[in-house]
Amino acid sequence: MSTFHAIVWLDRNEAHVILFDREHIAAQKIKSRSTHKAGGAPGRGDLPKTPHSAKSGDEAYYHAIAESLKGVHEILVTGPAQAKDEFKAHCARHDKDIDQAIVDVISSDHPSDGQLVAMAKQYFLKYDRMQGQA
Repeated sequence: MSTFHAIVWLDRNEAHVILFDREHIAAQKIKSRSTHKAGGAPGRGDLPKTPHSAKSGDEAYYHAIAESLKGVHEILVTGPAQAKDEFKAHCARHDKDIDQAIVDVISSDHPSDGQLVAMAKQYFLKYDRMQGQA
């Protein structure tokens, strides 16, 4: 589905990618295969691993998200912690077209997919007016 807008909500475990235009909405969930845990104290059942294994797992996860956004013109990225910023940095390094399509990175809790679409539509309405694309 080729659309003009997308919103991506992500944390370290899962991404909700929602592509939409005036008539259509397509949602997809992408799960991280990384065993990387944010925070957490040693000795709570987490197996130690090298920083490289966590990083490469995150990179594969971020790349899968970027692949799902191919062809989208404007992308809003949101989420509760650092994963959204790491995704943006990944795109700056590896997925230049996606990086250029990202119009903003904002913090949010854990909204439903319906709330994400409403947030994105409101955001892009204002953004498009500011860009003279209304």
